[in-house]
Amino acid sequence: MAVMALAGCAGDDLADGGDGDSATEDRGSVRIVSQGFASASIVTWAYAAVLEDAGYDPQVQFVEARDAYMAGNEFPESIDIVPEYVGAIANFLTIRAEGPDADPLTETDAEAMTEAVAPLLDDAGITLLTASEATDANAYFVTEEFAAEHDLATLSDLGGLGQPVTLAAAPDCEGRADCAAGLTERYGIEITRVLPLGFASPQTYGAVVDGEAELGQTSTIDGSLESQGLVLLEDDQQIQPAQNLVPAVSTEFLDAHPDVADVLEELMATLTSQDLTELTARVTVDREKAEDVARSYVEDKGLV
Repeated sequence: MAVMALAGCAGDDLADGGDGDSATEDRGSVRIVSQGFASASIVTWAYAAVLEDAGYDPQVQFVEARDAYMAGNEFPESIDIVPEYVGAIANFLTIRAEGPDADPLTETDAEAMTEAVAPLLDDAGITLLTASEATDANAYFVTEEFAAEHDLATLSDLGGLGQPVTLAAAPDCEGRADCAAGLTERYGIEITRVLPLGFASPQTYGAVVDGEAELGQTSTIDGSLESQGLVLLEDDQQIQPAQNLVPAVSTEFLDAHPDVADVLEELMATLTSQDLTELTARVTVDREKAEDVARSYVEDKGLV
């Protein structure tokens, strides 16, 4: 795992008590682990910023895929908080508990999805806090040239071609109802090979642009596609469940630090899909650092 430690302090005003208030209490370290694609990185650093402001010492790690921090059916003791997506964590736990042939959870409402997986969350020692209205679901793209040549606007159009395709995607794509399995079962897309090049990664974009793959995986908030000559195909049969952003917290850690819920839920209540789209474009298009983008956002919104 590539490890990135959040640098710097909360600032002189905070350390000195600011306008005369007592200095923020030192609440100890908090270990945050996240996948490393752009939008997840931004949200992770936003978590770190607001928790630092609340008196915690955030230790941040980025990993390639969910399997890296969910090696079993629960968080390891080395993890306190993970920025998650309601449908993704729910279906991950379902498949782990019931096997690869488990029926996927398809609720499009975040609260209903959380309720559906509540027993598995309890077993895993994970608490999902209140989800954000902001969503960031899987999406799939082709080159503008390929779409124009075959008159493609939707994933159903692609399935109707009857043409085998190679998919560039996250390493955990195979077997997932919102990824390779769903594309085949719901859309009839014949996927001959999945290239595990990463979710919305430069390698995934490059594989599609260079013709190594016909189809690539990204997110619904990806603002970098047009500049690369790429275009999303509409998920017209809606294989994506509710994918609202949600803090997943170790229940044991939350019991010891109940104030964390208020800190993170204020951030989640502020964040919108449009915010996330604009912030992600600053990273993927304008090449700003995710940490800097997140810091400017929480400061602009008065969250720190």
